[in-house]
Amino acid sequence: MWQRSVCVGLLALALGYLCLLGPELSPSALRHLSASLLGGLRRARSLEARMVAAWQAAIVRPARGWARVAVGVNACVDVVLSGVRLLEALGLEPGDGRNHLVLNSQQDLKEAFAHFMEKGAAAERFFSDAESFQHIARTASEHPGAQLYVGGNAALIGQKLATNPDLKILLCGPVGPKLHELLDDNVVVPPESMQERDEFHLILEYQAGEEWGSVRAPNANRFIFSHDLSNGALNMLEVFVSSLDEFQPDLVVLSGLHMMEGQSKEMRHRRLLEAVASISDIPTDIPIHLELASMTDQDFMSNIVHQVLPLVNSIGLNEQELLFLTQAAAGPHASLGSWSGVPDVGVVSDILFWLLKEQGRPARRASDLTRVHFHTLAYHILATVDGFWGNQAAAVAAGARAAGTQACATETIDASRVFLKAPLEFVTSQLEAPARVSLNPDEPVVSWQREGISFHFTPVLVCKDPVRTVGLGDAISAEGLLYSEAYPQ
Repeated sequence: MWQRSVCVGLLALALGYLCLLGPELSPSALRHLSASLLGGLRRARSLEARMVAAWQAAIVRPARGWARVAVGVNACVDVVLSGVRLLEALGLEPGDGRNHLVLNSQQDLKEAFAHFMEKGAAAERFFSDAESFQHIARTASEHPGAQLYVGGNAALIGQKLATNPDLKILLCGPVGPKLHELLDDNVVVPPESMQERDEFHLILEYQAGEEWGSVRAPNANRFIFSHDLSNGALNMLEVFVSSLDEFQPDLVVLSGLHMMEGQSKEMRHRRLLEAVASISDIPTDIPIHLELASMTDQDFMSNIVHQVLPLVNSIGLNEQELLFLTQAAAGPHASLGSWSGVPDVGVVSDILFWLLKEQGRPARRASDLTRVHFHTLAYHILATVDGFWGNQAAAVAAGARAAGTQACATETIDASRVFLKAPLEFVTSQLEAPARVSLNPDEPVVSWQREGISFHFTPVLVCKDPVRTVGLGDAISAEGLLYSEAYPQ
C-alpha cells in the first residue's frame, strides 16, 4: 500500500513541475507528457478504486423505469445471530458435518450447519419438529447477539425497492405485527395479507476463517432454517394475484416456491399446479421476475423449470441454484457435483445460454423467459434474449455495487474495505469455441453475444469483513431490476 502512495505522490509532484514548465514546452510535448502522467495516476489507484469509478459512470437510469411494483409471496422475521454461538447456547458439541435435506432434530441441525460451514456455502432447510423449533427460536431470539430484521425473499426485495421514493411497492405475504413494524412506510400491505403471528426464520451466520471444532469456514456465509407453515403452503399466492387488479403494477416480483419443499410430495404437486394456474392469471403485458432460492428436491426443481419458468420473463439465482437447476433438468455440465472455488465463467455461461435457448423464448414461443440474473460472490452475469431488455450493462453493475455496499453496510463502496476476487482472465464457454476475455478495471462491464443472447459480466468487490450476508441475493436482484428496462412487445 505504501508503495502506491509514494508512486501517487511522485506523479503528483511531476505534474506540478509540468505546470511550471508549461510555457517552455511545445503544445504537442505538453499534451503527451500530461496524458502520460494522468495515465500513471489512474494506474496508481487500486484496481478496486478504478472499478468503483467506472461503475459510477456506467450506472445510469433506464429511459423508462418502473412506477409500481407488486412483490410476493414469502415474508417473515429473520432472527440473525452467530451460528456457532447459538449451537453453543443449545449445548451442542462440535462434530462431523453431514447434509440433511430436512432437519428433524438438534443433532441434524448441528451436522447440517457444520457441513455447509465447512464448504462456505449458503443453504436453507425446513425444521420438521415444531416443538423443538420453538425452543431453538426462543433461545435464538433471547440471545444477546441476536438481531431482528425483515425476512423472506419477497419482503426483502420489496424493502430494498422501497428505498427508492419514486416507487410504490405492494407486498403480499404472511405479515405479522413485528414484520409490519419493520417494513418501510413506502410498502403497502393488503389487509387480507395480515396475520396475528409472525413467521420466524433463524439465520445462522459465520465469518471467513471462523472455526467450530475441526470445521473452518473458507468464507463468510449463512445457514437458514425454519418451521414455516404459512410460507411453506404459499398461503398468500391467491391473495397476491387478486390484489394486482386494484394495484395495477408494471412489474411483478414472485418468490417463495422453494418454501414448499417442507410439504409432502402430494401437497407440493397439488399446490404447484394451483400456483401455475394463479401465475397464468397475471396479465401477459406485466413482466414477472421469479427469484429462486436453495432447494434439494430435483423432481420439484424439474417441475418448476418446465411448468413455472415458461410463465415468467426473468429469474434471479446464485451458483448453488444454477448448478442444481441444470442437474435437475439434465442441462449442460449436469455431471458437475459442486463448484470448486470461484465458479468457472465459461461453465456458468454455458448453463445460462442453455436455459434461455432451450427453456426460454427462442426455443418455445409459449415461453416468456428472456432474462436471467446470475450472482455469485466474485461476479455477476446478466443474460438476456436480444430485443426484450435494455440498460443491462447498468443493471448488472448496479447489482454488483449493491453487493459491495450491503455486505459492508456502507452507503457507497469504500475501496479499502473490499477486494477483487473475480478472475482477471476467463473464457466465455467450455462447450463451444470461446472468446478469451481480459478484465480491464477501467471498463469492468464486459459483454458478448451468442446466437441472439447477450451476456453482461462484471466482477463484485467482495467485502473483507462483511457485516451481514442475509438478503444479499435479494438486494442484488432488486437493484438489477430497478435499473432494467423491459421493452414493450
